[in-house]
Amino acid sequence: MTRAEELAGNLARVRERISAAAVAAGRPADDVGLVVVTKFFPASDVRLLADLGVADVGENRHQEADAKAAECADLRLRWHFIGGLQSNKAAAVAAYADVVESVDRPKLLAPLSRGAHERDRAVDVLLQVSLDPPEHGNRAGVAPGDLAALAEAAAQTEGLVLRGLMAVAPLGEDPAAAFDRLAQIRAGFLTDHPDATTLSAGMSGDLEQAVAFGATHVRVGSAVLGSRPVVP
Repeated sequence: MTRAEELAGNLARVRERISAAAVAAGRPADDVGLVVVTKFFPASDVRLLADLGVADVGENRHQEADAKAAECADLRLRWHFIGGLQSNKAAAVAAYADVVESVDRPKLLAPLSRGAHERDRAVDVLLQVSLDPPEHGNRAGVAPGDLAALAEAAAQTEGLVLRGLMAVAPLGEDPAAAFDRLAQIRAGFLTDHPDATTLSAGMSGDLEQAVAFGATHVRVGSAVLGSRPVVP
């Protein structure tokens, strides 16, 4: 089996899962978008995915994402930065990312705006919300109680377009319970930002639960690309 055939088969199965989950949730089969996460996989795989109709590609690490986006600059892709973001790298990320999904603190907004200005293009942003139980702290994402202030600041930042929310289900917890909390958080968020309807949630192992609770996009890596290669 060629790599192209392997990716085509995996991609078809993931798309079937997404469609089935949407229908089970009473939504149109094509209601949920797919972002394929290519972390640690080569640009050659990105090219094969583009040939298979993938339009949205996600990356976790700035250095890898920057190089891969440059290598695939001739392709019509939307690049999503979904990893933890350092403020001193934010402007550089905005230079190639069409969507930054991991905005979790106000300190990121100014450098993202600067990068968008240098690129002369607006950057879509999603606010990453922590779904960790209070006793675990907020390992990744803004605390729900601080979301409103961050959303207001993002909405007022030049060069950024507030599109919605992103979240990751905590390890060791039933994803459905976590995404249920996310749906409640999102309901309040949409009251103040009714146009910011994107909800990026769900990965290879829990995309069905995320779709059941309103995800508009899922981020899938291993189910499409296979086990990640060992990186020193």
